[in-house]
Amino acid sequence: MHATNDLVHTYLRSWNEIDPLRRRALVEQVWTEHARYTDPMVQVQGWQGIEATIAAVQGMFPDYRFELDGAVDAHHDIVRFRWLLRAPNGETPVAGFDVAELDQGLIHRVHGFLDKVPQAT
Repeated sequence: MHATNDLVHTYLRSWNEIDPLRRRALVEQVWTEHARYTDPMVQVQGWQGIEATIAAVQGMFPDYRFELDGAVDAHHDIVRFRWLLRAPNGETPVAGFDVAELDQGLIHRVHGFLDKVPQAT
């Protein structure tokens, strides 16, 4: 379980990393090359698609940080965890959870769910 916790923490670090080269290294560290990421707003495949999605989220929420919200739960090659997107002022306008499928210890697919999203103005 320790390796799975480390994987999830590195996954969240990749969503927070603003330097493109360091972010790419983190993405390659936790994702399989042809991994898929799906949430209600996007469906992408591969390291480049995942990186583009992370950059887009960072563009929408500059200076916000993803944080783990509770314990990581895992069995077999499936992991689930809750997360928060924390604003610089401490508020959490976005929250959700991800279910990840692993392949040989790396993330092969993520199914993301949004529990809380900002209201459109």
